[in-house]
Amino acid sequence: IYDGKCELCKNSIFWIEKKLKIKALNFHTADLSEFNLTFEQCSREVFVVADTKTLSGAKAVAYLLRRRGNKTLSLLITLSGPLGRIGYRWVARNRSSVPVTLLARLLKP
Repeated sequence: IYDGKCELCKNSIFWIEKKLKIKALNFHTADLSEFNLTFEQCSREVFVVADTKTLSGAKAVAYLLRRRGNKTLSLLITLSGPLGRIGYRWVARNRSSVPVTLLARLLKP
């Protein structure tokens, strides 16, 4: 469940879907109650609902990277612990900043 209005989010989903079959839902149009999530929660971070667990933020990104085959990057995010979570939150809060915009362009289809 991602922000369909965020260029980095949209481009990241496209990049992930090149190697991994997922059902990506734009939180602006999805029925969030189906996942026991709120609009407010989804406006702050990405969510992955897999099997019986729900992951968010950096943990969700690490999960998707691992499933996509980017195990080293996934491990780096996981092992960075609080730094990975802080980095994720910074990116999420600064989606229109120059560094995030550049990253979005790198992932652009």
